[in-house]
Amino acid sequence: MTTKGILGRKVGMTQVFTENGELIPVTVVEATPNVVLQVKTIENDGYEAIQLGYQDKRAVLSNKPEQGHVAKANTAPKRFIREIRGAEGEFTVGDEIKVDIFEAGESVDVTGITKGHGYQGNIKKDGQARGPMAHGSRYHRRPGSLGAIINRVFKGKLLPGRMGNNKRTVQNLSIVRTDVENNVILIKGNVPGANKSLVTIKSSVKSK
Repeated sequence: MTTKGILGRKVGMTQVFTENGELIPVTVVEATPNVVLQVKTIENDGYEAIQLGYQDKRAVLSNKPEQGHVAKANTAPKRFIREIRGAEGEFTVGDEIKVDIFEAGESVDVTGITKGHGYQGNIKKDGQARGPMAHGSRYHRRPGSLGAIINRVFKGKLLPGRMGNNKRTVQNLSIVRTDVENNVILIKGNVPGANKSLVTIKSSVKSK
């Protein structure tokens, strides 16, 4: 299966109107041209993929192997490097991928890191119900029984802990518009992650 993909930065959400006056909520993703840093083949690497670099960083922040790697593509060191497996088309090192690889109406999968909420209890983290709030009750927001076995907690038991900051993919989102001049993609609906965070946009694997 061939795939198209690009790396971008989530800017935020807004809304646009269609020609017939329908209002659509969209997420704005800024995707400045990605540079192909490496082309992987079955003969050399065991699988087909292209390695994309996104967002320049200062040379002083990169080590010599990094600088040598990007020098082959005649570009600056990159802050984010990701692979797109089974990329569609013929690519050579140094090629640029822009937002015009996608068109309005295409289905895409968007991957990002969800917002982190830190250490949270069961009620906020897992949606559990609280206990009675009357004065006689000694059970308000605690996790409840840990099970029948002493000195052991069953696997999968929902307990307080870190919430968010996970890699998540939202599938079958629609491209509403692409703006080549401003390097912007408008995607219908919301995508995972905080504003300014990295997102990866790929062709949908389950498109209808």
